[in-house]
Amino acid sequence: MTEETPGFDEKPDVPADTESAGSPDDTAQGAESAETAGSAPAGDDKQGSQQDVALTAQLDQVRTALNERTADLQRLQAEYQNYRRRVERDRVTVKEIAAANLLSELLPVLDDVGRAREHGELVGGFKSVAESLETVVAKLGLQQFGKEGEPFDPTIHEALMHSYAPDVTETTCVAILQPGYRIGERTIRPARVAVAEPQPGAQSAKSGSEDDAKAADEESGGPDEG
Repeated sequence: MTEETPGFDEKPDVPADTESAGSPDDTAQGAESAETAGSAPAGDDKQGSQQDVALTAQLDQVRTALNERTADLQRLQAEYQNYRRRVERDRVTVKEIAAANLLSELLPVLDDVGRAREHGELVGGFKSVAESLETVVAKLGLQQFGKEGEPFDPTIHEALMHSYAPDVTETTCVAILQPGYRIGERTIRPARVAVAEPQPGAQSAKSGSEDDAKAADEESGGPDEG
């Protein structure tokens, strides 16, 4: 009786490349992974581009809003500056009007002081009071104007007397009957003056004599040279 020696079950020989290839399921999963890996960068680029476009649009909106707010602020600042200038101008105007109304009531007193000074009656305590009054009104901005010999200006002069004079070439103030007063550019009272105009025939006679002298020079060949 022959005895069989126990041993390992023999397995059929399997090619090495078949074992390394793996199962069909493993092959399919590898292909899907490869496709996913190949398509992932393209999707990320598209998403990043969309985000850039959205951020750019938001940035443009912010810049537009900033420009609008800046323009509004500049406009408000300009309006405020104009308001301040207008208020300051109105304040000065109101101050001048109030001072003019007050000083207008004092002009007769100043006229009396001026006449007393001309007649030498401004002496003693009356002189001190008069000088103090003139100092106060000067501080309030009151200015006296009107001098003899200046050209007549109807905007600041009031002619109360009229005459002709051979020694004037234009209408001239020859006497100041009452001085004028102003505050700044505001005239409180025009200067009341006596005016003189050139003689009606003096100008024509002067022009005729000049024409005769010119004609004589032309006939003689011009003025004599020294």
